[in-house]
Amino acid sequence: MKSIIQSALQNSHSYTEYRNIVSKLISEGKSTGKEQSADLLHYSELNEVRMKRLEKTQKLDGEVEKMLQNLKSKQTWLVISEGWCGDAAQILPIIKLMSEASEKIELKIVLRDENDALMNQFLTNGSKSIPKLLILDEAFNLINHWGPRPEGAKNLIIEYKANRGIVDEAGKMALQKWYLDDKGISTMKEIVAILQ
Repeated sequence: MKSIIQSALQNSHSYTEYRNIVSKLISEGKSTGKEQSADLLHYSELNEVRMKRLEKTQKLDGEVEKMLQNLKSKQTWLVISEGWCGDAAQILPIIKLMSEASEKIELKIVLRDENDALMNQFLTNGSKSIPKLLILDEAFNLINHWGPRPEGAKNLIIEYKANRGIVDEAGKMALQKWYLDDKGISTMKEIVAILQ
C-alpha cells in the first residue's frame, strides 16, 4: 500500500495545477479521464462553474478552523478526483479551504484514471467512486480516508436509487441542491472527525 501511495504522490498535482489541467482540457473540448464523451465534457463544464462559485463563496466553519489549526503533526491530504465528477466539484474547494487553515497540511490531487492501483485500494461497494480523501502522516502512512460523499448526500442517493432504480437527472439535481443547502458543513465536520 505505501509504495502505491508514494507512486501516486509522484504523479500528484497541487490544487491550482489540477484546476489548470481541467480548464485546459475543457478549452480543448475534452474531460479528464480515459473515457471521452459529450456528457463528460458537459459535466466538466458545469463543475468548472460550481468550483469557481465555491472558491469565491465557501467559508470555513469556525470550530473546524480551530481544530485544523491545532493539528500536532504534518499531514498530506491526497485526493483522488476527476474533473467531470459532480461530488468532487462540491467537495474539493472545501478540502482546499480546510488545508489552507493549517500549515501542517499539504494538499495533493491525483486523477483516478491515471492511478488505478491506488483507486483499487479504496473502492466503495466495489466501485471506483470519487472523490476519495486519503489522510497521510509525515512518513506517508495512511492515517484514515474519507469519501466519496458526506453521509447526508450518500443517504439521499441510496434512497433515490431504492425508489427509482437509477439516479437520473432529477436525482443529480436533488444531490446538487443537497450540497447547496448543506454549505459544506457536513464535509468539514466529517473530515475533522477522522483526523488525529
